[in-house]
Amino acid sequence: MYQIIIIGAGPAGISMGVEARNFGVSKDQVLIIEKANEHSFTIKKYYPDNKLVTANYKGFTPVCTGVMCLSDSTKHETISYLDKAIEDYQLNVHYNETVYKIEKIDADQIFKVYTDKNVYESKVVAIAVGILGKPNKPDYPLPRSLKNRILFDITSFEIKNSKVLVVGGGDSASEYCQFLAEENNDVTLSYRRSEFNRMNDINRESLLALAKTGKVRLLLNSNITEVVDNNGKPEVRFKEEHLKPEIFDYVIYALGGSTPENFLRTIGIEFNGPQPVLKEGYETNIPGLFLIGDLSAGKKGGSIIWAFNSANSAMRKICETYIQCRIDN
Repeated sequence: MYQIIIIGAGPAGISMGVEARNFGVSKDQVLIIEKANEHSFTIKKYYPDNKLVTANYKGFTPVCTGVMCLSDSTKHETISYLDKAIEDYQLNVHYNETVYKIEKIDADQIFKVYTDKNVYESKVVAIAVGILGKPNKPDYPLPRSLKNRILFDITSFEIKNSKVLVVGGGDSASEYCQFLAEENNDVTLSYRRSEFNRMNDINRESLLALAKTGKVRLLLNSNITEVVDNNGKPEVRFKEEHLKPEIFDYVIYALGGSTPENFLRTIGIEFNGPQPVLKEGYETNIPGLFLIGDLSAGKKGGSIIWAFNSANSAMRKICETYIQCRIDN
């Protein structure tokens, strides 16, 4: 049986493992389970190579409270930092393994974690999955015949030398445009508002620079009403009369993500509207079950520093209540 099982090997999950090891939990008592074949999947796949990974991009104060700390860094520097953390703290990460059920045995304060490969037991469970796995979708129907042409990320297919429409106005939309422009695509961005108020400064400036050089076409104040199948390609129709229907090779929606609410509810986690109810240290209503990273940051989402700090806060609560830790931390 493990002392702590962590679900998700992104910045939050990795820092949770580091915090546990720093507080004296032995390496064979900490398990990280990751459904992808590598850690930090979102950063590796969504970020262009020359893009800065901003440590503090949602308005949270960038003050580190735990072991892990990172300033604005390149994609390579960020991944190298997380690689080194896994190596230095000898974290045990199971890749290509998906958790589908978590069961609490109250009498013994034990969790059973069911995956597609095994069943594990642990005193404490920390869920550190991101919110991009459940993307928001538009309120108009999308043709099923175009499932390989209408996407919700930029990892499903290799897209090069194509005419692509990105829909959205947040950081993901900008990052998609930056990546696609680098891959020699003809990129258009459709956003329903006149300004990019949801983006951090770096993404906004990067996008506007691409627009200025003609590498990205901006359709601001544009509202899509319908997408239809036109000989196997998406034809996009707009509410605005001056915007004529246009055919693209691909349409990619970047409308934000949502928490894996159904999965969390099946475990028994309580919600207040769309947000899970969290107590001190980001503990849920289920004793010993914690949500960290994006799941703990509310609807705005968190930053890397938020991920690191939430892991430290959760680990302190875990040490106070559930497992023995080094007292000098």
